[in-house]
Amino acid sequence: MVIQYKCPKCGSDMSYDPNTRKLTCPNCGHAADIEKFPLPEKAPENDEVEEFCPDDISDENPIQFDKTYDTEQNRFEGDEALEYCCNNCGAVIIADADTAATTCSFCGAPVVLGDRLSGSLAPAKIIPFKITKEQAQEAFKKWCRSGRFTPKDFQMANRIKSIQGMYIPFWLYDVNSAGDADATCTRVRTFRRGDYDYTETSYYHVYRRVNLNYENIPADASAKMNDAMMDKLEPYRYDELIRFNMPYLAGYLAEKYNYTDEDLFPRIRERIDRYTDEYIRGSISGYTTVHINRKDIRSRNLHSDYVLLPVWMVCYDYNKAEHTFAMNGQTGKIVGKPPKSAGKIAAWFFGVSGCIFILQKLISLILGGPLL
Repeated sequence: MVIQYKCPKCGSDMSYDPNTRKLTCPNCGHAADIEKFPLPEKAPENDEVEEFCPDDISDENPIQFDKTYDTEQNRFEGDEALEYCCNNCGAVIIADADTAATTCSFCGAPVVLGDRLSGSLAPAKIIPFKITKEQAQEAFKKWCRSGRFTPKDFQMANRIKSIQGMYIPFWLYDVNSAGDADATCTRVRTFRRGDYDYTETSYYHVYRRVNLNYENIPADASAKMNDAMMDKLEPYRYDELIRFNMPYLAGYLAEKYNYTDEDLFPRIRERIDRYTDEYIRGSISGYTTVHINRKDIRSRNLHSDYVLLPVWMVCYDYNKAEHTFAMNGQTGKIVGKPPKSAGKIAAWFFGVSGCIFILQKLISLILGGPLL
């Protein structure tokens, strides 16, 4: 099912604009309210073709889009890829099994693959992009210049090979974590009485029991994304989550999930158990020593939502190698490992060493003798 959104004024392909938060035509500037679009429906079976009436959106603003469903087309081994047909130019769009939104490589038209976003594959919510491609590019250049140890050539930020907006599939979990622990703690007091120094150690048996609820704990559900990089993009502002609607994907890449919420919950449980453990340990304070005798933490999934979160992926060509960086498409936070300049690191080290040496000399002169 190929979906392409057409401008009712000039017929051009429309895409989502983070500035206006509307579906916008790049040709004539016409904008449409996405919330007037219907929610995604279950994908048709047996190659049925469903008709869509533009009046279902708005009588005053009948946004039109072409909608066709793939019939028995070329399927590659393991269903790793499918062929779709662009409604604009007729070119073949080959999409791998995970792609949910892309662009036609021939005419550049935004394409949404609706059969991969409907039924059980329909996300519950989405955080639309708030940062445009131009803003993301400028923010990345500024970030490159801020690195203390990055090479000067890298800081020029003139080798951006590509910058692509992607909606990454995530599961958001609401988790309950109940735990209890008992510990042996001591308080040590030293005092002097007469000619003797005394040390007094008091022992305490401490018990803690907690019942904690965590909301919106994310885990990326894409097999292609680096989990550590996606984790570092947090936090997102989840109060800006809205119900999912396909037009938000127009003009961006998107993937469907590879892992279910059950697949990823062990990873979430490990993370929540760590949070709860830190909370319990933090609640035992005011003692000289703390020894945990027993600890039991039980975390369970209360609710999970499939959501799409915005990420700008930046590919930077430097020193004959490609470096990949990611930017939170809502907050602008950038993560990645920039290259290091050996010369800058050496200069910093010798500079600090020189300052320490000069400081020692000054203290030596003030005290009137050499420092040991």
